[in-house]
Amino acid sequence: MHLSALAAYESTLCVRCNRLNRRRLAGPFFAAISRLGDGVFWYCLMVMMVLVYGDWQLTGLMCLTGAASTLVYRWLKLHTQRPRPCETYTMPHLTVAPLDRFSFPSGHTLHAVGFTLLVTHAHSELGWFLIPFASLVACSRLVLGLHYPSDVLSGAAIGSLMATAAIYLANG
Repeated sequence: MHLSALAAYESTLCVRCNRLNRRRLAGPFFAAISRLGDGVFWYCLMVMMVLVYGDWQLTGLMCLTGAASTLVYRWLKLHTQRPRPCETYTMPHLTVAPLDRFSFPSGHTLHAVGFTLLVTHAHSELGWFLIPFASLVACSRLVLGLHYPSDVLSGAAIGSLMATAAIYLANG
């Protein structure tokens, strides 16, 4: 498959995913999931790790990984400068404004996957909730017309690498 064919397929997929945003309940649901993925949910999770588990080490690791991940994705966005699909194509329905100008990679997905891996590594019993939530955050970026599928997949891959590196470094 040529890159132009792949780009055309990805664009078509973006518009199709965004159609779900027009549904009466789906649009507000994915907008709320996306807003929680902005940081509110993750900050509350960090506090919960301390209050419920007394796990200051994990909270510190989440903070450091979050800061490092932010530096990585901002650097990538600045250097790739990929426009968002909502700016490139006519999206049927846009309900959430982008937090920044560029699309690659998805920072929401990067953080959702990274934090989910960190927490479930330490407290696997939370996976039943965190894995579906992280998946919904990733899906919300497509439904809302804010990212291409490759942005979301790349964000997930980078988040996985950042979490794996953090776990490895923390465990010596």
